[in-house]
Amino acid sequence: MQELALKYGCNPNQKPARVFIENGELPVTVLNGRPGYINFLDALNGWQLVKELKEATGIPAATSFKHVSPAGAAIGLPLNETLRKIYWVDDVDFELTSIASAYARARGADRMSSYGDFIALSDTCDKATALLIKREVSDGVIAPGYTEEALDILREKRKGTYNVIQIDTNYKPEPIEQKQVFGITFEQGRNEIDLTADNLFDNIPTSNKDFSEEAKRDLKIALIILKYTQSNSVCYVKDGQAIGIGAGQQSRIHCTRLAGSKADIWWLRQHPKVMNLPWVEKIRRADRDNTIDIYIGEEWEDVLKDGEWQKFFTEKPQELTREEKKEWIAKNTGVSLGSDAFFPFGDNIERAHKSGVAYVAQAGGSVRDDHVIATCDKYGIAMAFTGIRLFHH
Repeated sequence: MQELALKYGCNPNQKPARVFIENGELPVTVLNGRPGYINFLDALNGWQLVKELKEATGIPAATSFKHVSPAGAAIGLPLNETLRKIYWVDDVDFELTSIASAYARARGADRMSSYGDFIALSDTCDKATALLIKREVSDGVIAPGYTEEALDILREKRKGTYNVIQIDTNYKPEPIEQKQVFGITFEQGRNEIDLTADNLFDNIPTSNKDFSEEAKRDLKIALIILKYTQSNSVCYVKDGQAIGIGAGQQSRIHCTRLAGSKADIWWLRQHPKVMNLPWVEKIRRADRDNTIDIYIGEEWEDVLKDGEWQKFFTEKPQELTREEKKEWIAKNTGVSLGSDAFFPFGDNIERAHKSGVAYVAQAGGSVRDDHVIATCDKYGIAMAFTGIRLFHH
């Protein structure tokens, strides 16, 4: 099949719409549902991301995509009890396989942004992963294969309309890619840059030049994620998973702040007060996520005032104070930060330090590199200049 008709494009008024290939066959097979224009954009970008993460680490990978940027991405390292609880998988009565753990991490890091996502998996979707997907609000999934049990589970989701796509792992796109804007065709070579080599960290201008193997792995993960994130973008990674992604901001400091605030929320969700919130029975997963987001944030009174807290809790929780939040965030350490281009000023490092960043990988080449280096040295942060820009549009 060379083309597939779509219901409409980005918006219902944009018709006709299709995906097609000029030479050969489409490398995707729709096993269930009817994926749309944005679904395919998320699916194909997400597939490239998890494919590269698997190649870089040798561990199954997953990503949660929303509007052509990842909300989360991770490799399938085991989850401790705290992560199982904050990702809402502590109640499952089956073993979390590596690919299931990758999905739980990718979906769980930023649950607000992942709501209604499109999932990409580097490996065959098994029963455990399908059971996790079944619990969440999601548009679809792309993977190189599905077990029969997994496919049966996914085909029942959303009253039988859930989008399930299989990708041909042997497909290799042409080295030149095109896109159109306002009737004008743009053409460029595909971004085939290799982000797996250790020589990414050869140029270390900071006083601290010590990158642990885990830090190198996490920085590679960050850079691969950024390769498929709408620019400007930065990515905070810890223990093999993104914990904060800032995408599509015109100012880099705004990327760093946005991603840093998401990393802080991820960490604050592990605070004892948050983990022990007294939920009412049968509260919906999305309502829990929304309530936690408000409780952690500056508008916490919205869920603790009389007449409101009773909707969510069996008893009124105590406020998580500004001082408690600051003290808890300070305990998050060993975070890695990647940037898709150079940091123009040291203010990015100042903000990153507040969210526990100890390692940085960025392109370098700013006229104020000296200021950025000096700010890293102030906090003992190890930073590598990769010489690589990863803009994605």
